[in-house]
Formats: sequence, structure tokens, C-alpha cells
Amino acid sequence: MPATDTSRRIFARLSLPEGRFLARALRTETVGGALLLGAALLALIWSNSPWHESYSALRAVRIGPAGLHLDLSLGEWAADGLLAIFFLVAGIELKREFIAGDLSDRAKAAVPITAAVAGVALPAALYAGSVTFLGGDSDALAGWAIPTATDIAFALAVLAVIGSNLPPALRSFLLTLAVVDDLIAITIIAVFYTSSLAWLPLLGAAVPIAVFGWMLRRRMTNPALLAIPAVLAWGLVHAAGVHATVAGVLLGLAVPVNRREELAAAGDDDRHTLAETLEHALRPFSAGVAVPVFAFFAAGVRFVGGGLEQTWRDPVAIGIVVGLTVGKAVGVFTATWAVARFTRAELDEGLAWLDVLGLAFLSGLGFTVSLLIGELAYGAGSDRDDHVKIAVLVGSLLAAVCAAIILTRRDGYYRALAEHPEIDEPRNDHR
Repeated sequence: MPATDTSRRIFARLSLPEGRFLARALRTETVGGALLLGAALLALIWSNSPWHESYSALRAVRIGPAGLHLDLSLGEWAADGLLAIFFLVAGIELKREFIAGDLSDRAKAAVPITAAVAGVALPAALYAGSVTFLGGDSDALAGWAIPTATDIAFALAVLAVIGSNLPPALRSFLLTLAVVDDLIAITIIAVFYTSSLAWLPLLGAAVPIAVFGWMLRRRMTNPALLAIPAVLAWGLVHAAGVHATVAGVLLGLAVPVNRREELAAAGDDDRHTLAETLEHALRPFSAGVAVPVFAFFAAGVRFVGGGLEQTWRDPVAIGIVVGLTVGKAVGVFTATWAVARFTRAELDEGLAWLDVLGLAFLSGLGFTVSLLIGELAYGAGSDRDDHVKIAVLVGSLLAAVCAAIILTRRDGYYRALAEHPEIDEPRNDHR
């Protein structure tokens, strides 16, 4: 049988741009994931300690000009303000991937896009089915999108601990999957979790966004100057009734990306494009500050004193756990297998479908965006929002355990293979 073209291989050797992107993202996101976990644990410990009232009081502290509808609590500032920076980085990353990255190649993009879509659709369907079967009310169905998101920082932190010897292409796939996942998540937030829409400020936001892009095209990169249109765009989107994180994505998509320049810079470590430089400058703050601070204010849920018992009586909690642990894994794995089964693509030599299954379970770590959607669906601080937080934590933990069981074994195989190259495994075939 003739060798299959690398463009037809799933998890084939990384392109040079993808390799650079992967190395940089792993360094930042892995540290950010550790900080995220630390912040979430601190919030859980504090909110279940004898001083839990001080945690709630801190989260409820309000600052900002009330006349501009910006008299927000610290928890709201973390969700609406800091996460906008997270989505700004995601917007830049998304544009670079679709213009100059592997997502610009339709053959390579088919697998992560299909896997991401299935990894959103199946958890949502299982959530709705579980809630309906358990007798949940119509309000419970509002949280259908909670188990659809993947937290890339959380997932990469776990992967760094359990899979240091896994092939880089697996990590690249997880990153690319998360990029598409973020696009779907922000679309869901904008379309399904906008209760009232004010068109005038929303249309007005197009002006500072256009100015932001124009300034970057003119190479005006002074942070203080760029902050002016960025903050204006954020404020107008917030005033329009759309979640302000949407402004972050729109600003990210306004960043100029030139395919020729991106590809040329990929082969030169001393050369960086404007989009790469901007992303490189923002990513440490996003992963190291914005997301952990949001996690600190969002993850604090009190489960002592009967909190856990009430949670598992709520169909919403069951639906979230089912969606994260079963829906994400089955959706991502089945979609990846289907692409290989019904096209000419093959799993790259040396990899096994067990690797893909472990990675699929890892996509069930839905923390940051899942908690955000839970707040939008049920209101921050509500009883059901507390159930969402516990369920997201439990579902993500179960998904991480399933992934660890599989990938730890596979990591041992790849470590042994590196030490003893004569070890071999039967070639994978989708048939």
C-alpha cells in the first residue's frame, strides 16, 4: 500500500509554525493552569472555612461608576473584565490559526473542527436528555451549554503532569481543538445568553474596534494608546447587553495577520510578527492573572452543611457531570474516528487510538468557561449556580482521572520507546 500523504494523517508531524506556537503556549498555559488550580483550591478552602462570610463579602465588594452601568462587584469585574483579556488572546490565536496555521489547511483543519463541534453537540444533547429524564424544569435546560467548554490551561496543566513523553502532535491537537472550542463558546454566549440587546451601543462598538485595528496596521503599539479604543469597545459591548468577553474576541479578530509574514517568521526565531508579538505580550497576563483571578472568585462554593446533598438532587448537576465526563470524551473520540473511517485519513504511525481516547477525556476539563456560562444561565451566587460549580468541579475531576489512567500508561510506553527504540507497536489503521 502506498504511503499516505502527511496531510491525510491525523496527528502528523507538526508544521514549523505549529511547533513554535505549541512550545510557547505550553510554557505559559501550563504555568497558568497550575495558578488556576491553586486559585480554585484557595477559594474552595476559604469558602468552606469558619471565615467563609469574609470570602462572600470580598466577592460582593462593588466598585466602578454607577452612572455608566459599571458599578460591578469584584466577581463581576473578574468575569466581565479580566476574562475579556482571555478572549482577546483567543481571538488573536483564532485568526492566526485560520489564516496562517494548520486550520488554514482544510485537510488538517477537518479533524479538530469536526471533533470540537461533536465535543460541543453531544455534551449539550446528553445534558438536555439527562435533565429531561430526571424531571428538570424549563429553567434547568437553560444550562445546556455548561458542559460544552474545554479549559485549555487546566487541560495542559494536567497533561504536563501525566504525559511528558507523549508525542507533541497530541498536545497540538488539544490546543487546536480548544481554539475552535473557544470560538463556539463565545458564539454560544453571544447568541444564547444575551437577554436584552441595545443595538445603538453595539453598533457603536464597531468604531473603536475599527480604530484598534487601524492603529495596529499603522504599527502604533503603545499599550496606553491601544487601551483607549479597547476599553471603549468593551464598555459599549457591555452597555449593549452582550457579555463583555465578546468584545475581547472582536478586538482579537481585528488584529492584522498576514499569512506571508507569519510563515516567513516561523522559520526565524529572531523574527516576530505583529500578531505574534501582541499575543506573546498578553498571554502571560491572561493565563497567569486574568484566568486565576476569575477562578478564585468563581470557584468558591460552600459544600459543607448539606450543600453536596442538595447539589445531587438537582438534575442540572447530573447533566453537567454526564456531559463533561461522557459527552466530551465520546464526542471528540467518535468524531476523530469517523473522519479516519470515512475519509482517506489515517492515524499517524506510532500512535494508537487509546492516545486519542485519553485526549478526548482530557477535553472534558471544562472549568473557566463552564463556570462563566453557569453564572450567565442561573445568576452568580444563586443556589443553582452553586450546584453548577460543584458539578463542574466533580465532572472535570472525573474526566481528569479517566484521562490520567489512560495517558499515564501511554506515557510509559512512549518513554520506554525512547529508551529502547527496538520496541514497536502494530501500525494503526482506521479500518
